[in-house]
Amino acid sequence: MVHSSGIRAVGVTKIFGAGADAVRALDDVSVEIRENEFFTLLGPSGCGKTTLLRLIAGFDHPTRGSIYLGGQDIAGLPPNKRPVNTVFQSYALFPHLTVGQNIGFGLEMQGKPKAEVEETVDRMLNLVRMEELKKRRTSQISGGQQQRVALARALAPHPQVLLLDEPLSALDFKLRKDMQIELKRLQNETGITFIFVTHDQEEALTMSDRLAVMRDGRILQVGGPRDIYDHPAERFVADFIGDTNFLKADIVSIEGEEVRLTLAAGGEATASLPEGAARSGTVTVVVRPERARFVNGAAPAGESVLDGTVETFVYFGTDTQYHLRLASGEGFTARIQNDERGASAPSPGDAVKIAFPTHAVQVLKD
Repeated sequence: MVHSSGIRAVGVTKIFGAGADAVRALDDVSVEIRENEFFTLLGPSGCGKTTLLRLIAGFDHPTRGSIYLGGQDIAGLPPNKRPVNTVFQSYALFPHLTVGQNIGFGLEMQGKPKAEVEETVDRMLNLVRMEELKKRRTSQISGGQQQRVALARALAPHPQVLLLDEPLSALDFKLRKDMQIELKRLQNETGITFIFVTHDQEEALTMSDRLAVMRDGRILQVGGPRDIYDHPAERFVADFIGDTNFLKADIVSIEGEEVRLTLAAGGEATASLPEGAARSGTVTVVVRPERARFVNGAAPAGESVLDGTVETFVYFGTDTQYHLRLASGEGFTARIQNDERGASAPSPGDAVKIAFPTHAVQVLKD
């Protein structure tokens, strides 16, 4: 059942241009975004995420398919008739107006009483923690403060859905991190459905209740951050989200949706099969670098052990990233937490044994 503030796209295709010049920006996209959810559309430039956002906002219309808000097809509604607001990359604030006037502008255009506008502006300023800047012009405040004003202005009419098109991309690293936490807090406090667009994987994992990974106008996988990270179904998803190792393996047997594998680099593993994956022959599997550790001797129970040689390493402070060459010739990256045994850490040229839990292995569809 779709909730009152839920968004549902069904078979949405968007084609720009015609004939030989036609560009298919979205290709039969279907997705359901729940009420009061922080949902992220993640993918590289040109994957269709901003196009989908614009269709939800009403700035563009689908070539085919439908978009529902609370069960109502909103395709025919103009942007100003949709209970949806958008925060863009460029904040589009009025530099000659004060912070308070910018936040209240949309409410005044709706003809709200002056007292109601003032009350809402004060409440929004409190929400974004900018009460002391109410009378300051937006041309006189920092980029991070302008970001908060843009958010407060978009939240002031209390839309059912807030669309955010890479709104943090112009901020420096530390401010961006602070605003990620702030956005999540605002979503929790307002209870509004947030749909956030980004190409930053860490940002998506940090903030989202669920996310959709997009490529070439299609949604490849939808799930929670942990599910997407630990159980990517396709090679692109595994490669796009974080660092990972791709290894070849042969399927030995299948029981239900669990498969037993022999790794080309040696050792065995068990894994769950994603829907649509091959059920026999050679498959590609992934192992995240942080799941690996160095061991001496035989494999501990429930773990796979591979032989390799250290080629290079990079020290990151909290951990060290080792680049290995396995006996099979495949490359393997292990991210090992640093401790007081640093003096005995392996060096380039050293033969090592690397272990990881067999359940840390994920089979890919492709």
